[in-house]
Amino acid sequence: GAKEVKNLCFVLVAGGLGERLGYSGIKVALPSEIITGTLYLELYAKSILALQEMAGGGVKLPLAIMTSDDTDAPTLALLEEHGYFGLDKRQVTLMKQEKVPAVFNNDAHIAPDKKTPYRVQTKPHGHGDVHSLLAQSGLPEKWLNSGLKRVFFFQDTNAFALRTLLPSLGSAASRSLDVCSTCVERRAGEAMGGLCLLKKGTQELLKNVEYNQLEPLLLSTTGQGDVDTPSPYPGNTNQLIISLEGEHGYVSTLERTGGRVPEFVNPKFNANRTFKKPARLECMMQDYPQLLEGGSVGFVTLSRKAVREYAPVKNSPESAIDKVKSGLDAHCASSGEADFYALHGDFLRCGRDVVIGGKEPGVYRGLSVEMPPRIVLSPSFALIEDDIISKVKGVTVHKGATLIVE
Repeated sequence: GAKEVKNLCFVLVAGGLGERLGYSGIKVALPSEIITGTLYLELYAKSILALQEMAGGGVKLPLAIMTSDDTDAPTLALLEEHGYFGLDKRQVTLMKQEKVPAVFNNDAHIAPDKKTPYRVQTKPHGHGDVHSLLAQSGLPEKWLNSGLKRVFFFQDTNAFALRTLLPSLGSAASRSLDVCSTCVERRAGEAMGGLCLLKKGTQELLKNVEYNQLEPLLLSTTGQGDVDTPSPYPGNTNQLIISLEGEHGYVSTLERTGGRVPEFVNPKFNANRTFKKPARLECMMQDYPQLLEGGSVGFVTLSRKAVREYAPVKNSPESAIDKVKSGLDAHCASSGEADFYALHGDFLRCGRDVVIGGKEPGVYRGLSVEMPPRIVLSPSFALIEDDIISKVKGVTVHKGATLIVE
């Protein structure tokens, strides 16, 4: 993975506001932790800068960011205000996603905007638009012509995305995969899609099946549903590595399809099968394999002690409490922060003679969270375990302590 990073480009899907979190701004402007206040977008930029340093030779790895009507101007303003967080302005491209009309019944009648006469309600089309936007931009062909080989897709509020990149990149490169999904071990009923090998006649397709579809699919095929823990179906983290080159590569596939992934509609129904509220056609980034006419699709499942694989921040404290009561992860700001410190503690333990104290119990907005010692390692100090092995010896971090290493 470290050898291949010099041939990589990055695509961040950042079209969402933090409304589910109870936050009115763009999600990439949230702090990934509150000890240093490093913003998510800042953390990603610092990680890319550290990867550039690893690649050597003055390499500048391009970053494309998909925005929306809601996030485009605030994202640009955030980048400008902070000098692109150290990135060269020329290596960053913003692509704005448009909204689509909403429909309010099973006959697909378009919903009028009740506040503004002669206008229709519009809603986001889903993060699958990233592929059609890239096709329109011409960036993938430009990247390929400049010698780059792969694209890494990731989403807005998962602080571990670039920490888990290199194992997946190494596996994708060594197995010459056209598409590689980064996965984690999944529990039955967990609110994340599962990678399944779908078969119909002589056709086979390895793809993500969303969690709300996995249960009925398994009931119809196995008679048991989504019941096994750990699940035999790897959990999808929506982190994809796609090869640019070749017959089944990204550039060729976009030329043939325009990047238009299949659409679906997911309305919420009342008891009489009327819509609770208007719905829209939407599409998902991880459905890209359905555009392929061949090639090799695979996945990596991360389960190593020193890679705390997946801790997205997407739920409000109130909904997080309900998740925990159901036996699922909270995936909210306070749990994400605790996991962030724990990840850095795991990394630090790769050094020699390292002792890290226990966790402190605490309650944050009604949610019980055990907070480990608050350890923050800058990506420029340590991005992978080898960095820690070569730099760390004789460190003790006590329970309740804070350690920041720039």
